[in-house]
Amino acid sequence: RASPSAVRTTRGRHASHPDDGPIARWWAARRAATLPFTVTPVAFTVQPSALRHHSGMPPPRVRVVVADDHPLFREGIERAVRERPELELVAAAAEGREALATIRDLEPHVAVLDLRLPGLDGLQILNAVVRDGMPSRVLFLSASGDPELVYRAVQMGAAGYFRKEADREAILDAIAAVARGSTVIDPELQAGVFEQVRMRGTGDDRPILTAREREVLTLMAEGLTGPQIAERLIVALPTVKTYQARLYEKLGVSERAAAVAEAMRRGLLE
Repeated sequence: RASPSAVRTTRGRHASHPDDGPIARWWAARRAATLPFTVTPVAFTVQPSALRHHSGMPPPRVRVVVADDHPLFREGIERAVRERPELELVAAAAEGREALATIRDLEPHVAVLDLRLPGLDGLQILNAVVRDGMPSRVLFLSASGDPELVYRAVQMGAAGYFRKEADREAILDAIAAVARGSTVIDPELQAGVFEQVRMRGTGDDRPILTAREREVLTLMAEGLTGPQIAERLIVALPTVKTYQARLYEKLGVSERAAAVAEAMRRGLLE
C-alpha cells in the first residue's frame, strides 16, 4: 500500500459537491463556447468511458489522480485541477508503485501520469490498469514528444498523451474528454503519430527509427567511431552508446558492422 508521505487523498471515493447542479450548467455553457484551441480526438480508444451518466441527472465530477515525481510540476497540475469545478482531485503520488496502489484503491475516472516515475514507470502502470480491467483511464503528461513513444503508449491503451509544456487549459480539457471516452493527443504531436500509423501499415520489415537513431546509423555507416559520433552530434558518449544499443535491438544484431549491413538490406541506408 502507498505510504501517507507520498500519496495524498483529498476526498473519499464517492465524494460529491453541493453545487453540482449550477456547476454542471456552467460547464455545459462553457463547453458550448468557442475555445481558443482544438484537441482533436484520435481513433485509438481502447477502454470505455470512465463516467457513468444517467440521462436527466447532472454529470458527475471527474475524479482525478495525479502522479509525477517532480513536486513543482505535480503541485501545479493539482492546483489547476482544483480550479476546474467539473474536476475533482482525489489523490496525488510521487512514485509509481504508490500511484498504482492509489488507482486500485480509489478507482479515479482519470489517472494523469508522468511516463518516468521511480518504482514503476508510466507504461508499466498502464499495462497493469489495462491487464486487470481497472475502470480508470490513463492520460500521460510527459517531457518526451517522441512519436514512436506516443504511438506505443496509445497502442498499449493510453487514453491521452500531452507534453508537459502544453497549454494548461488544454490539458484540463483533455482530462475531461478522456473521462467521457475520447482518446486525445496533444495537437503538436498528432502529425508524428499519424506518420507512425502510416509507416507501420506498410507491411514491410523495416523497423521504425527515430530521427536521432537515423543520424547515428548514418554516421556509423560512414565509419565514424562512438567518440566521433558524440562530437559530431554534440552529445555525450554514453548517449551515443544508448542509441547504438537501441539500433542493435531493432535490427536484431549485436555489433556495428552487422547493424550497418542489416540496415542496408532493409533499405534503411542507401
